Amino acid sequence: MADPEALRTRFAGALEGARSPEAAGPDPGPYADNLLARWQEPQRRYHTLTHLTAVLDRIDVLEEHAADPDVVRLAAWFHDAVYLPDRSENEERSARLAERALPEAGVPAGKTAEVARLVRLTVSHDPAGDDPDGQVLCDADLAILAAPPSAYAAYTAAVREEYGFVPPDAFRAGRAAVLRQLLDLPRMFRTPYGAAEWEATARYNLAAELEMLST
Repeated sequence: MADPEALRTRFAGALEGARSPEAAGPDPGPYADNLLARWQEPQRRYHTLTHLTAVLDRIDVLEEHAADPDVVRLAAWFHDAVYLPDRSENEERSARLAERALPEAGVPAGKTAEVARLVRLTVSHDPAGDDPDGQVLCDADLAILAAPPSAYAAYTAAVREEYGFVPPDAFRAGRAAVLRQLLDLPRMFRTPYGAAEWEATARYNLAAELEMLST
């Protein structure tokens, strides 16, 4: 269960870690509260505080593979901060939100740009081989695909609820296209941990869901 107070503390820690050591920024509380409110909007069923918490937890697991873990954590906070299921530019709008908010919160330009780049990377979940931060964020975001059967079923049901406005045939076609795109990646998980712990199970889950959508 997501704990908003614990999340506020985690956001403050990531923000503090990304700020310039010599520059004290404003109180992180209002920024955390704005993001927490966004993650609790009523149209969300999967992209909720529970998802955010899970991504942050997985970044903690993968931290040793990141070049700048606090930047990756901030990217997790922003990666679905703007989320309207009927819009296609959520990642871009989320990245732009980070570009506006983080400099005001005291994050240097270079790290702000990196957060925004990582957010935009979640469109494809296809980081380069020399992009450790991108690999950590994408692996953390996709780790739900390797969930046990009951949790995976709950995930797919929540995604379907978010797209409740889409007719069944159109949803099946769109969801199948997403699954095929992921399965066509040479590797879904790029960190050593993700490749070892999540890849095989995720491919099994996606293939099973794809087969179910096709029948």
